Amino acid sequence: MWPFPGTSGPGRGAPPPAAARYAVIDTELTGLDERCDSIVSLGGLRVAGGRIDLADRYYAEARPASRLTPASIVLHGITPEETRGRPAIGGLLAGFAAFCAGDVIVGHFVEIDLLFLAKELRRAGRPPLANRALDTWAIYDWLSSRAPHLGGPGLARLRDPRLPELAEALDVPRCREHHALADAFVTAQVFQRLLLRLPRWGVTSLGHLLRIGDPRRAAEGQNLPLA
Repeated sequence: MWPFPGTSGPGRGAPPPAAARYAVIDTELTGLDERCDSIVSLGGLRVAGGRIDLADRYYAEARPASRLTPASIVLHGITPEETRGRPAIGGLLAGFAAFCAGDVIVGHFVEIDLLFLAKELRRAGRPPLANRALDTWAIYDWLSSRAPHLGGPGLARLRDPRLPELAEALDVPRCREHHALADAFVTAQVFQRLLLRLPRWGVTSLGHLLRIGDPRRAAEGQNLPLA
């Protein structure tokens, strides 16, 4: 069930973005080629009422369907030995889908995560995720390209769209990188800070936020591999 009615646009009675429930997610992969790479780990945290619920989280490591390369091991630190006893990704999808439930999915360049999840759901014979989604880079890029609606200093334009740089711009403490749950936590804090700033840019409804945070805007703007 979609969490809030009336999300087609701003207007009287439309719920503010902070009132919605979000599942902030991240995946670690063997590489970025959807045709031959696969998911190594999944992480997620709940954001509800503008607050991060650290007790409501998801984390699991999978036995990847493709080979772990030295380059990917250096990034996420998960070795072939560690994954041998893990379930295949197909055995984790039901739990992950239940975690996301009807929430809005949030991620940093989340279109890549969604692409890999869609592939694995098809392979497992499971229905696709029906959740709407938001991308933190798309939101930040949109806001930083405009003057605040209520005055005051705007957000700095960033040349580097990676998560650590975005976190630094919003004074989010950095922690372990390329760990699905740790990156989900950083992304959740980034998103939380963006939620607090939205009214200054005149973004007062979930429908408006869904338009400016469309993951396709982030993916197309950075020419990310989506096939």
